[in-house]
Amino acid sequence: MKPVVIFRFAPSEGPAFFAEWLTSQGIAWTEVRIDRGEPVPASPEGFSGIGMMGGPMSVNDPLPWIEALLELIRQAQASGIPVIGHCLGGQLLSRALGGTVGTNTRDGEPTKEIGWHHIQPEPNAEARAWLGEATAFDVFQWHGETFSLPPGATRLASSTLCDNQMFAIGPSIGMQCHIEMDEPTIATWCEGGAPEVAEALAGPRPGGVQTAGQVLGLTAERLPRMRQLTDHIYRHWATGLKGG
Repeated sequence: MKPVVIFRFAPSEGPAFFAEWLTSQGIAWTEVRIDRGEPVPASPEGFSGIGMMGGPMSVNDPLPWIEALLELIRQAQASGIPVIGHCLGGQLLSRALGGTVGTNTRDGEPTKEIGWHHIQPEPNAEARAWLGEATAFDVFQWHGETFSLPPGATRLASSTLCDNQMFAIGPSIGMQCHIEMDEPTIATWCEGGAPEVAEALAGPRPGGVQTAGQVLGLTAERLPRMRQLTDHIYRHWATGLKGG
């Protein structure tokens, strides 16, 4: 089988458990490190699937690689090559397929989700196929922007503070949350993201933001539970990987 290509957008936002899971299944993968200036491939045909991780930038920023990656995603979708997007990656998938990305708001105020938060699956067949029979679950979040559903997509899950947590379109899935997290990555983000957390807690809508102590205190309990969901999502996504 051709390898899965994983796009990394920041040194601290690597593939984490996604890469570990692929390796455990005997699925080869390669990494394109956008943060080091590595180029976006011109075609998806050399890959069985495309994975995209998170990053601190916005899809709306005038960055030189964004249009090339959006075009790659469109080519992959047209060819039936599955794409999986985590947070920024989910926003890129939405934008590539006709959705929009902007500030997440509640009651007209910018609203961030940082830490462990509850999300609710939608009552539809697509959600059951991607998420299993769970009625609710906790996932890791770190975002201030969010995506709309691109034309033809099905919403899979939502949360109190963010309407579109996950969507599926063909063999692909876009997620606002971070199901790929592992303990070292969480610890790194809590340390490096301290200024952002402090600013958000001082803002008008701090209810979606947890302190580093709260995040780390919940991780031992919630990470193993999220892994069950992550495994189900990755397994379902991997059924669409292209051979060759």
